[in-house]
Amino acid sequence: NFTGYVAAKKLHLGSSLVLPGLVNAHTHVAMTFLRGVADDLPLMDWLNGHIFPREKHLTAELVEAGSLLGCAEMTRTGTTTFADMYLLEDAVAAAAGATGLRALVGEGIFMFPSPAYASICEAFELVRAQHRKYLDHPRIRVGVMPHSVYTTTPDILLGCADLSRELDVPLYIHLAETESETEACVEQHGKRPVAYCADLGLLDSACTIAHGVTLTDNELDLLAEKGVRVVHNPKSNMKLAAGVAPVPGMLARGMLPGLGTDGAARHHSLNMFAELSVCSLLHTVGSHDPTACPAGTALDRATLGSAAALSWPELGILVVGGPADLVALDLESPNQQPMYEPVSHVVYAASGHEVRLSMVGGTILYQDGAYTRIDYPVLLTEAAKLTQWVREHR
Repeated sequence: NFTGYVAAKKLHLGSSLVLPGLVNAHTHVAMTFLRGVADDLPLMDWLNGHIFPREKHLTAELVEAGSLLGCAEMTRTGTTTFADMYLLEDAVAAAAGATGLRALVGEGIFMFPSPAYASICEAFELVRAQHRKYLDHPRIRVGVMPHSVYTTTPDILLGCADLSRELDVPLYIHLAETESETEACVEQHGKRPVAYCADLGLLDSACTIAHGVTLTDNELDLLAEKGVRVVHNPKSNMKLAAGVAPVPGMLARGMLPGLGTDGAARHHSLNMFAELSVCSLLHTVGSHDPTACPAGTALDRATLGSAAALSWPELGILVVGGPADLVALDLESPNQQPMYEPVSHVVYAASGHEVRLSMVGGTILYQDGAYTRIDYPVLLTEAAKLTQWVREHR
């Protein structure tokens, strides 16, 4: 009962549509500084030929600058929370903290050294330290994030499952993204990725998998039974020709898949509004069924589904007493008129640049062209420095 409550400030937004802040359930936000550095390549060629060589030289300063740029893009286009897996993740958390966004962050765990650690023991201790650091933070949470099957070992994955249970935090992994990944897993371990991870106990944790493209019906049954959350990344999967994730099959089993952009290095954008329309249209054309993923279902993926994927269920919805994470769209934009069905316009007509307000926890982060926590001209100067660094590290 809010009778007698007097607002400290009233916003007059005119003709606007207010909706929950979107939740980007899978990204590598620092990789915004690699946007467009290598295009039109298979996943492994892209990683091994262009991304991993540059990442060997990463510094915390580079990661934070790239993350600030990505946070600015997400704030501008209506994302209020994101899940991130990358290197030197403390710098990503610092960017999220500075810009006011919510974030679930996780140090990418590999079987080889990274710029953040020299051994797997150091990696696990780093995750523990990050968890302690942000345990009481109102907007930042920490997860355990092994990168993938093909960049880890069975012992590392067993350790990650144990660590997620020890800290009582989500476990998050790239899984079943491409046919080549699946084939390599069968060749090396004698099992497909889902069975391999299930036998190691990963699916018994609070587990979220990114992509889930090459899933069979039996694997979907197992994931549903285990309560595993899947994050769909339609534009990224299309860009790398990975295939089409069986989202209708997930929905039919009562699963709540989330939605993510992946990193901007993959398909250039952290704009969740762009993912909404592609999510709906991809499954419509893939199934030859216009009801396979209607507008409301797609929007649920970027709100309720993504919040569930982050184990942060209070997000992605506007309710009395809930977090005031919201965005407002300008309904006077030409592409929003005339207005018959708001959800349809959000998914099929909005570009994200109709966002005139982004708010997290009741704090305004962006309004009518102005950031409240980001000095954008200074950030542009930093972006120019990032470009020069990338050109020098080929």
